[in-house]
Amino acid sequence: MAGSLSDAQRRGYAEQGYLFPLTALTEAEVAEARANLAATEAKVGGRLEGRHNQKPNLLFPWLDRLIRHPRILDAVESVIGPDILCWGAQFFMKRAGDPGFVSWHQDGTYWGLSSADVVTAWVALTPSTPESGCMRVVAGTHRSQVPHTDTFAETNMLSRGQEIAVDVNEDEATDIVLAPGEMSLHHVLIFHGSPPNRASHPRIGFAIRYVPAHVHQLDGGTGSATLVRGSDTTGYWEHERPPAADLHPDAVAHHAAVLDRQLATLYRGADGKGKLAATIM
Repeated sequence: MAGSLSDAQRRGYAEQGYLFPLTALTEAEVAEARANLAATEAKVGGRLEGRHNQKPNLLFPWLDRLIRHPRILDAVESVIGPDILCWGAQFFMKRAGDPGFVSWHQDGTYWGLSSADVVTAWVALTPSTPESGCMRVVAGTHRSQVPHTDTFAETNMLSRGQEIAVDVNEDEATDIVLAPGEMSLHHVLIFHGSPPNRASHPRIGFAIRYVPAHVHQLDGGTGSATLVRGSDTTGYWEHERPPAADLHPDAVAHHAAVLDRQLATLYRGADGKGKLAATIM
């Protein structure tokens, strides 16, 4: 398989369900991304959240470029192959002293995809450390799905406070410590979560969800994703359009239609109860 990872790194990812740290952005690229993020937040009223923070690459060209960054895609290609689509992307931001946390969960519980052959690239734009509330994972937990419950905890950054309904031994967890410009890769079923930010600086990460072309939505309908490398002749995906400019009217309309369609697909979901939409809003 092509890509930038060594055989040992590929084996490590397959065995552990995660890999870090990997270089994604240079120091100059991080500075540019931080400046672009500040400008973006100013345009949307001070904070990128809600629907603006779901697939923001469809609204802002700089984020469309980021999901296509060759260093990121080279590493992703090493684990899912050459035909790559971006299924979703969003920022996970905790301001200094932010009480927000992410409970232990598995992403694959809610996404309604046909395969666990899915990887998230989590790109750090600020230091991600235990003090600032870095992501934590439990090695080897990506091999099976476990039950989840909805807690609706007030400061949980997940929309329904979804949480693994089995005991998690936190002594076995690994802190995913990243410097600005570094990234981790993690499997769609790895147990992961993060504590509040107790640092004096923000913790900002951009999570990009990549799928190979053979993956599809479980409801049998055509999904929506951005082809970022290789080709896709499967017919499973409607290919999303990059924005011509920040918040261009055509991009805003396209983004709204894509999100509405994805939510409708996920609400139909595998169990028919709307559960799969939990991590989208």
